[in-house]
Amino acid sequence: MIELRDLHKAFGDNQVLRGVNLTVPKGESMVIIGGSGTGKSVTLKCILGLVPPDSGTITVGGKDVRKTDRDAFLARFGMLFQGGALFDSLPVWQNVAFRLLRGSLKRPRNEAHEIAVEKLRRVGLKPEVAGKFPAELSGGMQKRVGLARAICADPDIIFFDEPTTGLDPIMAGVINELIREIVVEMGATAMTITHDMSSVRAIADKVAMLHDGVIQWSGPVSEMDDSGDPYLDQFIHGRADGPIESVR
Repeated sequence: MIELRDLHKAFGDNQVLRGVNLTVPKGESMVIIGGSGTGKSVTLKCILGLVPPDSGTITVGGKDVRKTDRDAFLARFGMLFQGGALFDSLPVWQNVAFRLLRGSLKRPRNEAHEIAVEKLRRVGLKPEVAGKFPAELSGGMQKRVGLARAICADPDIIFFDEPTTGLDPIMAGVINELIREIVVEMGATAMTITHDMSSVRAIADKVAMLHDGVIQWSGPVSEMDDSGDPYLDQFIHGRADGPIESVR
């Protein structure tokens, strides 16, 4: 579904991506791990066209992203943002149905409301939540609203940017289970970036470690603990000593 070939991206003298190669099969859940500043978010932004790569190719569904209709291309995606990114001035249902109230996916207002309520139900929120505002919700509820928005237009590709950031361990586990259930239920292709190894183990089919601008290791999550790769081993076990230099 998604293929990156020899992807490079620099910001001035800072070479972030140095030749990223990655394939995400249709219907699989790929989790990208790596230290802060290694280019995980830049990789997602390049796929979405928010940041143009300096060189390399990106194909989605076998088509070069630079040669596809922009609106039709973005309509295939859903995204759960790290900070929730909910609109404070809009009630919850309008946040969830944001894409259905405007643009190429626009639906009648009452229909958009019905879909939003159904998606809220799917993530475990009651119908009365639809009329509330984000500030009236807990952090875990806001994350669920963000997830409902990500799936509202039934995308075939979903991106998750640090989905459990700011949540306590119990709520993080709930969100991980929801993500896994929904991705499998929808048959969607998923890409997640995270530092949370419990999330990796809960939602990944395959794992790719991004380090020093390249994919250091990639494989099934079941092989992660016995990879034999010193970089991956140091990262997943949180060791200060190893080939990855720590800032002290």
